Amino acid sequence: MTYEQLLIQTALEDERFVVMTAENRALVRNAPAALGVRFIDTGITEQTMIGMAAGLALRGRIPVVHALAPFLTMRAYEFIRTDLGIARLPVKLSGYIPGFLSDGNGPTHQSIEDVSIMRGIPGMEVYCPADEDDLVGMLPAIWSSPAPAYVRINHKKGNYSHTPYVPGKAEVVARGTDVTLLVYGFLFGNALQAKAILEREGFSVGLINMRSLKPVDDEAIVGAALESGRLVTIEDHLQTGGLYSVVAEVLLRWRMTADVLSLSLGERWFKPGLLDQVLETEGFTPEKMAAKIKNANSFTYAQ
Repeated sequence: MTYEQLLIQTALEDERFVVMTAENRALVRNAPAALGVRFIDTGITEQTMIGMAAGLALRGRIPVVHALAPFLTMRAYEFIRTDLGIARLPVKLSGYIPGFLSDGNGPTHQSIEDVSIMRGIPGMEVYCPADEDDLVGMLPAIWSSPAPAYVRINHKKGNYSHTPYVPGKAEVVARGTDVTLLVYGFLFGNALQAKAILEREGFSVGLINMRSLKPVDDEAIVGAALESGRLVTIEDHLQTGGLYSVVAEVLLRWRMTADVLSLSLGERWFKPGLLDQVLETEGFTPEKMAAKIKNANSFTYAQ
């Protein structure tokens, strides 16, 4: 099932659902014909869309709103914070082409700080599925929650069979004593391949799909820190406020320290290009990630 199919099916079964977009119909082209007046296109007006969604939520609706991730999270930020966050309204934000998925776009159209921005809003939930199957498996729980939520929409097909989503829990794919890879979103597939490369070279490698970043699975992170000599956070996001920061917060909360390597964009936007070119240039191919992990000083083994 695709994202659009799930959304239309859910809306047809539950009249509380309203589908909205700020003139970004790529994911929901068939929704207008299926939903009639419960499909609303506000035009290129992300702020207005959020205000309308808040009003609908106050009337008992569950709006699922769509826009390009950078404009949804930044242009409409104050409206999300004030109208949705303060009121804790169940509006579901679907951010399209986040991170490296905005491959052909320059800095103005890159959403590489969205996780940081959204998880800073009290009460806002933040999710980053690994692929479309993961996304579709997670959404029923996300949409049924009474909290506002931001979802990094990942419509890419994957080749991994995910375990059923448990709200607030990460997907522990494998455990390892040398290193554990913590990853979310589109880069999950590349991390899975990097794991295989490292294992062929004799390393014991764990892998965790951090598909829920808020709420975050403390137990998965703490367990990995206890089991592995090193943790590696992998994300198409700035280092500040993303998964690296999440892991640091969890470890501090549990009064722990760990050897943590961050594979992120650091403090830079990425050079636009075709997706394969972006991954090569920025060092996020499976081969380049595996090399960085292998060569980032000697491994310290868990005791």
